[in-house]
Amino acid sequence: MTDAPWHADPLTWGTGPHLFEVFLEPTDPYSAKAFGKLDALLARAGADRITIKIRLQSQPWHMYSGVVVRCILAASTLAGGKETAKTVIAAVAAHREEFEFTHHAGGPNMDVTPNTIIERLEGYSGVQLKAAFAIPDLDREIKWHCRYARQNGIHVSPTFMIDGIVRPDVSSGDDVSAWAAKLLA
Repeated sequence: MTDAPWHADPLTWGTGPHLFEVFLEPTDPYSAKAFGKLDALLARAGADRITIKIRLQSQPWHMYSGVVVRCILAASTLAGGKETAKTVIAAVAAHREEFEFTHHAGGPNMDVTPNTIIERLEGYSGVQLKAAFAIPDLDREIKWHCRYARQNGIHVSPTFMIDGIVRPDVSSGDDVSAWAAKLLA
């Protein structure tokens, strides 16, 4: 554990006036699909025209969700900040089944410990997470993401907000051009 001062880098890209907030549960297949489109969205719409903010939406039916979300936020406290966190999210998306139960209730991950999950994620991402994972008050950042989602009525992932309004007409299955059109409308 460490009692050193720390800062979680906000998971924000772009500087534009139109805000695209995406609530992701990292082990969810639809969230992984949405995450995979965010760089393309920023490139298409323009970093000077939109701002993308990832909000982590831990969900209890994804059994290791809490551990994975804590790993991502821990990564944001390390050198590279949000880019390091993005590397960890990408590793989860690329190896989702290593961090999930079969049908949310069984399969090979039944005997896996949180330490095993952290070690797997370190291996896939190349990011050393254990020390940052143990930051005693890292939960304040986790709680912020949870409270923000709750105050906005977010229940499922992915959920999308454009300029502060929840948009049920936006889906992970949409083409990036459709997202850009809605953002820049």
